[in-house]
Amino acid sequence: MTDPISDMLTQIRNALMVAKPEVLLPHSNLKQRLGELLVSEGLIESTEVVDSDERKFLKLKLKYAGTRPTIVGIKRVSKPGQRVYAGADELPRTQSGYGITIISTSKGLMGDRQARKERLGGEIICQIW
Repeated sequence: MTDPISDMLTQIRNALMVAKPEVLLPHSNLKQRLGELLVSEGLIESTEVVDSDERKFLKLKLKYAGTRPTIVGIKRVSKPGQRVYAGADELPRTQSGYGITIISTSKGLMGDRQARKERLGGEIICQIW
């Protein structure tokens, strides 16, 4: 696996398409922070770190409004072969402000609204709407 973030986003996208209640992923601190950011934005219900005998896993409980998922689309922007960076004034708005652009800044992962407020730029990880 060369891009664990793309793998995480793909697993979430696939689980939402078949209406699974949760996703179990290999744990990393970046994935955990990304999951916590999605919880704080109201896009998923909860995150939980699960200790197995040998490994840690991250369990994401997905959120639905009736039978419709709250996440409609996910797009990976910065990839290992082509990193995408933007300053605070150049951060893109996802779906005219209805979605969230996740930025990796010097103060950690944050959404585009918070990054604009704190005047921080960084690597554009993904867009979720």
